[in-house]
Amino acid sequence: MPKEARPRPKLEGVASAERVLTVLTAFQRGDDALELTELARRTDLVKSTIMRLCISLEKFGLIERLDDGRYRLGVEAARIGSVYQQSFALEERVVPVLERLAAESMETASFYIRRGNQRLCLFRADSPYPLRMNVRPGDMRPMDRSAIAQVLATFGDRVDPAAAPELPLYTSGITDPHVASLAMPIFGAGRRLIGALALSGPSSRLSTERAGLLAPRLRDAAERLSVELGAQM
Repeated sequence: MPKEARPRPKLEGVASAERVLTVLTAFQRGDDALELTELARRTDLVKSTIMRLCISLEKFGLIERLDDGRYRLGVEAARIGSVYQQSFALEERVVPVLERLAAESMETASFYIRRGNQRLCLFRADSPYPLRMNVRPGDMRPMDRSAIAQVLATFGDRVDPAAAPELPLYTSGITDPHVASLAMPIFGAGRRLIGALALSGPSSRLSTERAGLLAPRLRDAAERLSVELGAQM
């Protein structure tokens, strides 16, 4: 006989934790940084309480205090958001894009995310050619000067559109002397970087000239994928 599910005990939340979360969830889409006065208005908490709560949030990287006294969400909030987005059908969104790119370009299409000082190949669709990249999903590569690593490093922090490099980025012979890559950033809600969409292949085949021909296709795929993942382009 299957065991009956036990009813959950009726427990109350922790008031201090609820106050912390009240401050954290006060930030809304479109916010950059908020004045202490605005946080007080949104949370109905007194300013001194908000300041103490923000000290704790800063320790965990969830909130950053700017030099002018305003507060914004920190990098840890972005990381948690990216984990959520990855678990929220990210594979279902990304893999079909990779498969189309690989079929149309005849090169290997891949999706990378950053993990500290390395980059992780999360998904991949192989080139139909026998001569192709041998990186598999789950493999780690260094954060070097390759196009993929540059995209992850450059757009991991918010970039002024006017200062953004020309995309997609192309490099040849960086991680491997015989491999070239073409890469685009993929954004989610709030223009937070989710990962890098890339085409990779032998340098002899994925030349500068051919990369130029494939660039519009990769750019279009990246922009459409970003929109599907919540970015406002």
